[in-house]
Amino acid sequence: MQVEINQPLPPFNASATGEQSISPDTLAGQKVVLYFYPKDNTPGCTTEGQDFRDQFDAFSAAGAVIYGVSRDSLRTHSNFKAKHEFPFELISDPEEELCKLFDVIKLKKLYGKEYEGIERSTFLVDAKGVLRQEWRKVKVPGHVAEVLAAVQALD
Repeated sequence: MQVEINQPLPPFNASATGEQSISPDTLAGQKVVLYFYPKDNTPGCTTEGQDFRDQFDAFSAAGAVIYGVSRDSLRTHSNFKAKHEFPFELISDPEEELCKLFDVIKLKKLYGKEYEGIERSTFLVDAKGVLRQEWRKVKVPGHVAEVLAAVQALD
């Protein structure tokens, strides 16, 4: 099963920094931004996290919570979060359960070698737990401002 626009999120359970367990039930009642990124402490992923951090107050004012998701461990996430002072939690998905649910694992190439990795993607869920918007193959510059505008436009 995979997520679909204008459909409720299917059941899942994930672990996040701050000793949080995340599921559709724990997210209910608030707008949710889930952004998937390839790896902690890499240039693009760091910039994206910093952009979300810098707009965190605006997202909060619009009633949204933010979660970053990658396959990194909770320990790596905790260090990454502390180093860059991210005010939001990071979800660890080493088994790729959320990644598969949101269909973000794609065949990628680096230095001529093919491998499966996370395609940078962002998803917006409304307060009723329904997926309202998705951004795939995200380019970092300007992305967070676009997501914020969508959050602010969501009832």
